[in-house]
Amino acid sequence: MFGTTAIAGVGVKQYKRGAAPLPERSVLVDAILTACAEAGLDPADVDGFVSYGDDKNEPVRLMPELGTRELRWSAQVWGGGGGGIAGAFGVAASAILTGQARAVIVFRALVEGSSGRMSAAVMAHHLNDHLLASGVVSPAQTCAIRANRLFNHHGVAPEIAEELVRAAYHHGSRNPEAVSYGRTFDVETLRNSRMISEPFRLFDCSRENDGAGALLLVSSEVARDLAKPPIYLLGCAQGAEAGWGDLLENDAAELYATAGLGPIARRLYAETGLSPDDIDVLQIYENFDAQGIMSIIDHGFCSYGNAAEVIRFENLISDGGKLPINTSGGNLAQGFIHGIGLPIEAVRQLRGESANPVAGARTCLLAGGPGAPTVSSAIFSNRIP
Repeated sequence: MFGTTAIAGVGVKQYKRGAAPLPERSVLVDAILTACAEAGLDPADVDGFVSYGDDKNEPVRLMPELGTRELRWSAQVWGGGGGGIAGAFGVAASAILTGQARAVIVFRALVEGSSGRMSAAVMAHHLNDHLLASGVVSPAQTCAIRANRLFNHHGVAPEIAEELVRAAYHHGSRNPEAVSYGRTFDVETLRNSRMISEPFRLFDCSRENDGAGALLLVSSEVARDLAKPPIYLLGCAQGAEAGWGDLLENDAAELYATAGLGPIARRLYAETGLSPDDIDVLQIYENFDAQGIMSIIDHGFCSYGNAAEVIRFENLISDGGKLPINTSGGNLAQGFIHGIGLPIEAVRQLRGESANPVAGARTCLLAGGPGAPTVSSAIFSNRIP
């Protein structure tokens, strides 16, 4: 898979929840047309589609508006959370590498007036009768249980999560597309916000937006002839480690305070021959800030013991930080269309088009999840090392 496919175009449409001007499928078509226009590819030539997270936009229903000549590939990564984001690119690349499709759109759309609140879908996947009977009825509650174990059992200071939030809002405040654009933010804003599920307050949580995002994946040979510089997929891994299952909260102690990405990260590094030292920038799915911390640990950028040394505001920002993270603002501060903004920012960052550019960035790690039953990670680059 190393460098054999590339992203050639991206498109995103984001609105305040409840404010989308069109139904969900129409917003998605608009994002796909934008991605194709950016690449200089006729949308009728798109012959494959991949999504994740129970997206309800069946590809065959997109064909009339896109003028699709032939649908040759359609697939979706299992799971109701954001764990399948990176895995979707692996599925799309597999179709291209086996000759089953030539141009594949990876997408996610979320207009809740059309598809309903995400919490209902998450409950179907993550909350069984045992949890529901115990009063655990929302994603914030399940993730809060794990966050408390991260802080209380593994000794990671809660203030470390605040550093991640500060960095997100620093980036979002300078990104014209972000919900936090132009706004000031400090730790007291977070600490004084209302409690959602202890230890999470409002600004510890991602907040849902209406919108859609689309990324066009083609072979590297095709990408070199299109309008935008290719962003190569170097590798992708998805899956779950032993112990994940129906009763997630009864798992082994080690799993309880991780993002479930440890073995996935190890496979990704083995597949690409890269290591955490080779990664210039991270786009990490953070449905809640503590889960973002777990993802950073699982990917080997720090441990429970030295997290405070690594996860510091000045280290996480694009302005000279050694570990710049979520440079668009991420799910916390840029906007949350089930995480599809993260791979779009990865592409823009590696093209040099980000609102918060990281000087000299060559590689970007994208992490799905965290804490979903199925999780995934991928590495992108603006060159083939």
